[in-house]
Amino acid sequence: MAMETSAKVFVAGHKGMVGSAIVRQLKKLGYTNIVCAGRDEVDFLNQNAVNEYFGAHSFDQVYLAAAKVGGIHANNVMPADFIYQNLMIEANIIQAAHLSGVQKLLFLGSSCIYPRDAEQPMKEDALLTGVLEPTNEPYAIAKIAGIKLCESYNRQFGRDYRSVMPTNLYGPNDNFHPENSHVIPALLRRFHEAVSENVAEVVIWGSGKPMREFLHVDDMAAASVHVMELPSDVYATHTQPMLSHINVGTGEDCTIRELAETVAQVTGFRGNLVFDSTKPDGTPRKLMDVSRLQRLGWKSSISLEAGLADAYRWFVEHRLEARS
Repeated sequence: MAMETSAKVFVAGHKGMVGSAIVRQLKKLGYTNIVCAGRDEVDFLNQNAVNEYFGAHSFDQVYLAAAKVGGIHANNVMPADFIYQNLMIEANIIQAAHLSGVQKLLFLGSSCIYPRDAEQPMKEDALLTGVLEPTNEPYAIAKIAGIKLCESYNRQFGRDYRSVMPTNLYGPNDNFHPENSHVIPALLRRFHEAVSENVAEVVIWGSGKPMREFLHVDDMAAASVHVMELPSDVYATHTQPMLSHINVGTGEDCTIRELAETVAQVTGFRGNLVFDSTKPDGTPRKLMDVSRLQRLGWKSSISLEAGLADAYRWFVEHRLEARS
């Protein structure tokens, strides 16, 4: 697979966990013309501002990693924010990319696009076949719209806009907010503080029975660049015009209890684990079928224990800024 390392590449959302990992991966592979923009340079919620920014540049590729993200609690209390902001961000960027002549774009979605009771492991063709998980339905609807935006621009204008749907991600630059974070950063922070304060037990939301799949963000970045750089005929052979997204994951899952036990080992916590079954569990199981991506030549390489250790090292080194 020939890398287009001289291409002018725009990474939207470069300060986030996924966007920053994509920037690291591109640099690692030798890309020399990577462009990023903070909120002070362009507001992705402002259509005119996005159009003007894209019009002032001549991007060859766009990685659409910008999004409003959060865990179960955040999705429950801010559903309007999640659906509105994510719809606006993706619509503005994809439209601006098209208007400015960008031919190649990669949209990053989420495994929550699949129905709550989808057959496991979840194949790409499970999309739009059932009811979504209520706790993150607004976010999921926005991500589904992103896939369909890409497919629609491809069908109507001949663009090459692709979509990848990652499983649960974690790693450096994750959000460690005590209320609005996902399960891994929340657990890493909680266990770290328990060790620091010599607390005897850690309370974990839910029963501990739901099963989840986790992917280190550096693996996600590697998969994203791999998919972006696939020859058009190869990508078309393994997808369909109206079913073009590709799952990205490890193909393996574990229970939340098993995850918590591994986090305890990584952080050095030796106390008791208490599971609060009065809190929501969310979807019973979320495991991705990654056979399509494997047929396209990519497979994850970072184990969960190694990935958690890496994420924990980052948190310890950046814990003051991660306390926000």
